[in-house]
Amino acid sequence: MPNAAKLMAAFGMAVLAFIVSFMVMALPLFEEDTNFGWFVHVNVAVGLIVGWTVLGSRAGRGTVSAINVGLTAPVVLVFWCLFIQSCNEMIRIAMKNRYDNAFEALVDIFEIGADWAIEMTTIPIWSTLLIGGMIVGLMTEYAWRTWR
Repeated sequence: MPNAAKLMAAFGMAVLAFIVSFMVMALPLFEEDTNFGWFVHVNVAVGLIVGWTVLGSRAGRGTVSAINVGLTAPVVLVFWCLFIQSCNEMIRIAMKNRYDNAFEALVDIFEIGADWAIEMTTIPIWSTLLIGGMIVGLMTEYAWRTWR
């Protein structure tokens, strides 16, 4: 059932995904000529979904729970964004006929995701994710209490 808390959570996580996506693109993690394509758009869409389902559905359980879920939601966001972007990269590589079989391509999804997770594990990115997640969690709890 839609409510103000789910809307606030979805909007907040989408903004957080937008900010962190540009941080990932701005840091010298990838080559200069990397074409990110739909990177930001996909991450914002995942942020909307994670905010609505993970954060918004757990509103109304108190401030401590809001902070805890606010710390959990960015981790879920990063997991799904990495998985989707890794699948996209695997398909790009597969179109160049670089895999011998389908199993090798499926395994490469997780290898690509693990490599990218290690590359993006920096203090600025994770501090933005966790502090932003706590803020979005508290905003969601406030929206639930104010507009029931």
